[in-house]
Amino acid sequence: MANQIAAGPELLEYVREFSLREDDILRDLRLLTVGLPGGEAMQVMAEEGQFLAFLIAATRVTDVLEIGTFTGYSTLCMARALPAEGRLITCDITERWPEIGAEHWRRAGVAERIDVRIGAAVDTLEKMLADGFADHFGLVFIDADKVNYPRYYELALRLVRPGGVVVVDNTLFFGRVVDPLAVDADTAGVRALNAVVRDDERVDVSMLPVADGITLVRRR
Repeated sequence: MANQIAAGPELLEYVREFSLREDDILRDLRLLTVGLPGGEAMQVMAEEGQFLAFLIAATRVTDVLEIGTFTGYSTLCMARALPAEGRLITCDITERWPEIGAEHWRRAGVAERIDVRIGAAVDTLEKMLADGFADHFGLVFIDADKVNYPRYYELALRLVRPGGVVVVDNTLFFGRVVDPLAVDADTAGVRALNAVVRDDERVDVSMLPVADGITLVRRR
């Protein structure tokens, strides 16, 4: 059985040459984010943003929930893939980072599709459930603080509709998930989430060893 190809810089550049369709607006936002403290590590890879957009278009999703906005690169990718009447709710702990992306959302003509919710994500998601958003979203993207990944996952399963998809980023977490010396709270959160998903009979699952690990979960 073939093993996973190690994607070094040259191979990654090849993939970008023959697959990535990143326009000036996305590129500007990505490069701006790279210059911020922790920006390069925290934002999604351009290829992953394009993959999220592909999923949304292929499944004809009209309502998306994003947990963890940062500067909104993935937000922009997903909002563009929605139909004109589509809506994306994105959650972040502070207004500081989403405000950076907002200008790019306006340039792309999708700002009206995006609803930013500021506050602790668990509180935001619980309020959404109380407000009638259960079984509502076609796709949920989780890319926030790793300590709370198990809580976000459980709430996401209540918010996504049956047959909908939950996408979880960083599920290999820089390789720390297999490092016995990595005992920090973030790594523990990712490990706990991975164990829950593995044993969860409510869903179908596929963990992809690409980027920093992407897990796709389909609610049965």
